[in-house]
Amino acid sequence: MPELITTESKPQTAILIGVIDDNTNEEAVNEYLDELDFLAQTAGIVPIRRFVQRLEYPNPRTFVGAGKIQEIQEFIHENDPDLVIFDDELSASQLRNIERELRCRILDRTNLILDIFARRARTAHAKTQVELAQYQYLLPRLAGMWPHLERQRGGIGLRGPGETEIETDRRIVRERIAKLKGDLAKIDRQKKTQRQNRGKMVRVALVGYTNVGKSTIMNLLSKSEVFAENKLFATLDTTVRKVKIDNLAFLLSDTVGFIRKLPHDLIESFKSTLDEVRESDILLHIVDISHPNFEEQIEIVQQTLYEIEAGEKPVILVFNKTDAFKYILKEEDDLTPATKENISLDELRNTWMAKSHGTCVFISALKAENIESLKKLLYDKVREIHVRRYPYDDFLY
Repeated sequence: MPELITTESKPQTAILIGVIDDNTNEEAVNEYLDELDFLAQTAGIVPIRRFVQRLEYPNPRTFVGAGKIQEIQEFIHENDPDLVIFDDELSASQLRNIERELRCRILDRTNLILDIFARRARTAHAKTQVELAQYQYLLPRLAGMWPHLERQRGGIGLRGPGETEIETDRRIVRERIAKLKGDLAKIDRQKKTQRQNRGKMVRVALVGYTNVGKSTIMNLLSKSEVFAENKLFATLDTTVRKVKIDNLAFLLSDTVGFIRKLPHDLIESFKSTLDEVRESDILLHIVDISHPNFEEQIEIVQQTLYEIEAGEKPVILVFNKTDAFKYILKEEDDLTPATKENISLDELRNTWMAKSHGTCVFISALKAENIESLKKLLYDKVREIHVRRYPYDDFLY
């Protein structure tokens, strides 16, 4: 299936749209738009303007109100952006109505994420998973996105007598979805056999929000060269490496990063990739401590782990990017309560060490700082499981 955004020599420009409703506040929506901005840049798009509207609930017809649509229209007329990107999933009718009003190409957050995944997919496995998610996103939107397909078009040997184009296209898409699901089922069986053939080694999976440094940590621990980049979803395919700490060997896997509002179809399509997480013995939950909303990112990852039935596994919290951590130093006579902006790294370390009962560590993968502490904690946890599972084994492979 073709990518949703074409690659051009000149970067495409876009405006970003968000809504403040009863479940969010202005600060949260601005943070969401920051992330949407990063998603857009990852896709090679240059955001040039943001529009935010406070609504009790999104407009069922155009997502934002008529006045905001007119304001956006005027900006488009004056600045001619290539795209308008909404930070929520739009229905088929909303996509059609907004495009008719603005006369500009419209994307929603899900569409943008799918495009990034399509760009990042390298192996046949990842490409199949992404294509399935794209078709599942497309199927309910066929009528809304292409109303001209509702016309009757008959003809022997063409489409089938009396069958509408939209019905034919739906059938073609459903057949393609069925084939892709069959292909993935075959890959799932192959992957399962591969996992079973790995023998008795303890399995550790790297999990976390996207762009927190999982692949860099993978490279440090396994002394390999897994692709790492400061962009969202740099890793789509699961990479498994054998790691040895002292005399103890185990398997370490790097998996796709999570994100808020991760499309459900993607989670379903990447089931075989996420099986690596489900079947692991220990999770290394990597956190970007320098991110102002790292605690919310922790919650999103934990929620996603429960959704994929991996929420009860032993977890080691790895707070990465300590080299990038910044905070505002309070004056001595400042009696205002501490906030996340002015808590020191030491205070955070003590807080989280107490919360996690010692199963956390603070590191900088980029600077290779405190990696030995991570290795020691990981060694102890892997050894604990290994001894319980194989009490007479000497760890050597």
